[in-house]
Amino acid sequence: MKNGTSDVSFFYFGVDTMALDYSKPFYNSKKWKELRLYVCESRHWTCEECGEFGDQVHHIIEITPDNINDPNITLNEDNLQLLCEECHNAKRKVERDIEDGLVFDENGNLKQVPPVDDKK
Repeated sequence: MKNGTSDVSFFYFGVDTMALDYSKPFYNSKKWKELRLYVCESRHWTCEECGEFGDQVHHIIEITPDNINDPNITLNEDNLQLLCEECHNAKRKVERDIEDGLVFDENGNLKQVPPVDDKK
């Protein structure tokens, strides 16, 4: 999905680089992909935090190995929030300490960024 047009092949999490092993089957499932696309389209690809373009579907109650098979957590629309990259990065950083030098990209994948030299 770019510039407000649906691209069914674009889904949250590049599973090879982001999703933990226990969650890869879920994020690759047809049910998740369909729900994710529905959430994006029904919320007009608009971040629920700042109103900018949003394409990252965030689980409010985080998915864990203990609840990965609970559709009341994983597939419950009320447990999902549509966010932009910036708001998702901020929310995830607050929810979990992300190792320095890592951020989420536009697809929800973790990527390394060059260290910031605060001494300049």
